[in-house]
Parts: sequence; C-alpha cells; structure tokens
Amino acid sequence: MKNYFLFFISNILIDNFILVKFLGLCPFTGASNKLEMAIGMSFATTFVVFISTIILWCINFLILSPFNLFYLKIIVYMLIISFLVQFLEIILRYTSPFLYRILGIFLPLITTNCAVLAIPLFCLYENYSFLKSIFYALSSSFGFSLVMIIFSSIRERILLSDVPTIFKGSPIVLITISLISIIFMGFKGLIKI
Repeated sequence: MKNYFLFFISNILIDNFILVKFLGLCPFTGASNKLEMAIGMSFATTFVVFISTIILWCINFLILSPFNLFYLKIIVYMLIISFLVQFLEIILRYTSPFLYRILGIFLPLITTNCAVLAIPLFCLYENYSFLKSIFYALSSSFGFSLVMIIFSSIRERILLSDVPTIFKGSPIVLITISLISIIFMGFKGLIKI
C-alpha cells in the first residue's frame, strides 16, 4: 500500500503532466483566466481521464490485444475520448448551465488535450495493471488539477497587480509557468519508487 501511496504522490508532484512532461498546455493556459473556469476544467478533465482510462484499459486487454488489433488503438482511444467528452458536455448543459457557459469552447477541446490521450497510452506502454492504471489516471488528473488551480489563483492576482507594460499578457504568464515549474522540480528526488 505504501508503494501505491508513493506512486500517487509522485505522479502529482514529481511527474506532473503539465510542468514536467509539458502535456496539456493548451487548456492550462487557455482555461486558467478565472478560478471557477480552472476548477470546472479540472473536474471535467479528471472525469474524462478517469473514465476513459478504465474503458480503454478494458478495451485494450479484452479486445485489441487478444485479436492483435494494436494498429487500431489510437483510433479507438480517440473515439472513446470524444464520446466521453460529448457525454460530459450534454450532462453539463442540462445540469450546470453556468459551468457549461463558463467552460465554453474549452470543453470540446478536452478531446484534443494531449494529456487525456497520453495517460491511457502511458498505462499501456508501462504495462500497468488495472489498479495501477486507475491510480495513475487519478494521480495524473489530480496533478493536472492542482497545477491548474494554483496557476489560476496566481493569474487572478497578477491581473490585479501592477505589471510592467513589457511583461503584460503572455510574457508574465510564461514567466509564472516557468517559476511554478521550477518549484515543482524541487520535489524531484524526494520520492524514489
């Protein structure tokens, strides 16, 4: 159990998808203007990653592997992820119109978020068991969510700050992302699995 705990924490802090692997940067920079939007995008991405990892692990080991259909995995993975995003969009439209309106264009962009596709693919390439795949999906999603919420909070404070004209807009955003990445690099070496 200690191994799973360390694996979980390691994926959140040390092997973070945004700050270490540089995957999922589009929604990270685009949907982090407001804290509400970042929280909504984090929950939506976590839901899609978690459910898609479970479904894709089962499809891979019950259908694609036994029938040697490995060449179809990317197509099948993208179809399942697209279906889940559309399903989530329909649910949000009717249950939470406010969140649906806030997320706007970024909700369908979860489909093209490379982190959403990369997490099930990493589980496949690392040959994780079903339980380890679930832990990997949850911890990677929580790491994504943690960084989204931290960065969104900092970004809201930056909007209220007096930033020099030359740094306004994208430069201060990129500098902030770099500093957060350096902070997360400080966790490297704390956990050895």
